[in-house]
Amino acid sequence: MEPGTVVILTGPPGAGKSTTARSLATSFERSVHLHSDDFWHYIVSGAIPPYLPESHGQNETVMEVLRSAAFAYAAGGYVTFVDGIIGPWMLDHFLNPRDLGSVPAMQYIVLRPSREETLRRAQSRGTQDALVSSGPVVSLWDQFSNLGEWEGHAIDTTSHSPADTVAAVQSAMTGASYILSASS
Repeated sequence: MEPGTVVILTGPPGAGKSTTARSLATSFERSVHLHSDDFWHYIVSGAIPPYLPESHGQNETVMEVLRSAAFAYAAGGYVTFVDGIIGPWMLDHFLNPRDLGSVPAMQYIVLRPSREETLRRAQSRGTQDALVSSGPVVSLWDQFSNLGEWEGHAIDTTSHSPADTVAAVQSAMTGASYILSASS
């Protein structure tokens, strides 16, 4: 993979984004793992849970900050993994033609286990800040269930172990099917 590539690894809560991104980032000489949840936690006053409709403005701001960080690292020659809930409804932040010239390639990979498996995984996580409530988890899975023009970017990870998911994403990263461009 070319230095400066940005890989957006997304999917519903519990899909394995963070585990996979962290594992993949360690396999490169120069890499960064941007855990998007951290960017929401940086808001110390006035934070709105990002899955609520009234969080739209906040979420737009966080995406702009996340994009800026990803592109700055990429411009510095780092393979940059962005992990988080970045559905097609947020891709416009990353597809701005003014920024795309600063990165050699950008990939969009959606991890999507079944609805039942997503809920099971999300609710079995032990981290205190993890989203485990069934309502938001299922709602977010539903939003990733039909990606329209982006459907070819989804990997069914229902029966995958963490190692299987890492291998599937490594394979995806070697092909052209997951590449984003300004014309996407």
